[in-house]
Parts: sequence; C-alpha cells; structure tokens
Amino acid sequence: MVYIPPLNFAPVVSTEVSLYRSGYPMPLNYPFIADQLQLKTVIYVGDKEISEDYREFLASQSIVYEYVHVESCRDANIKEHMDQVLRKVLDKHNYPILIHSNKGKHRVGVVVGIIRKVLQGWSTTGVYQEYDIFSGGLKGGVDLEFVTMFETDLKVRRLTIPDFVKLQDEGVTKTGS
Repeated sequence: MVYIPPLNFAPVVSTEVSLYRSGYPMPLNYPFIADQLQLKTVIYVGDKEISEDYREFLASQSIVYEYVHVESCRDANIKEHMDQVLRKVLDKHNYPILIHSNKGKHRVGVVVGIIRKVLQGWSTTGVYQEYDIFSGGLKGGVDLEFVTMFETDLKVRRLTIPDFVKLQDEGVTKTGS
C-alpha cells in the first residue's frame, strides 16, 4: 500500500509521545493517518467546519477531535485559543496528536512556534526559521510577532506533562501530582 501524508506533514516531537503538524487531511491521506500515525487526538486550528467524511473517518478511528476556531493571530480570543491547544499538548494522555490547519502553514506555524518557544525553549531565530520553511516565507510578520510576544500562565498537573517539555521559571508551571 502507498501511504500519502497530508500537505505540509511533519513530526514536531518524536520522543515517548508523537506530535505532528499538517494541512487539512484529505481522503487519500486517511490510510496514512490510520495505519502510520495511530492518533488519539486531532486538533484543527482553523476557520471552517470539517467535512462530513473527515468527521466520519475520525469517529471510525476513535480519534478525539477538537476544533479551535482561529481566523488569524489578530483574533480577540487568540490567547485563550492557544492556551486551549497547549492544555491538550501538555497532557500526555492525548498522544499521539496531529495539529492541523487548512494548509499547514500559518495557523499551525503559530501553534508550533509557541510550542517550540514556550515548551521547548527554542530561540526566536529557530522558531522563525521553521515557520519560514513551512510558510515559504510568506505572510509571517504578524504571526511571528504574536509568537514572540506570546506568554501564558497555564497551570498543569506534573504527572501529565510529556517528557519533551522543558518548563521555564515563567509561563507554564507544574502543580501537584
């Protein structure tokens, strides 16, 4: 069988958990998702409802689906939406996870940039370089400024945090077990 990953598919983290990014999966990508990724959670960061065939596919695979409505990083509730995504990413019970947007460029680029910066301690330069690879260097100014300025004060349970997370003194903090 030939497996075809979704547009702009790439692993974000491959440690004891697997976190992936991509564009919107199409029916020709479903065998790849089902057989190769064995996902537990899909987070769609976008501005449209998903198709009925995609909804049926996710249900048939018992994949938990979360829709985070984001028009752009200029949305009034964008910080809350990013915190919503981070809560899912910070709970290892949700893995393997695929986070996707429509094309796998800008919205997912912002989410991955925040994960890289806040959870993994990446430099701004590294975040910008990765964003540019997936976006083709287009339309990144506002998105990258948002990632650079993003801060959070999430509180999460210590036992649920995946090993790849390198928490700083500020931002996400661990609470009791």
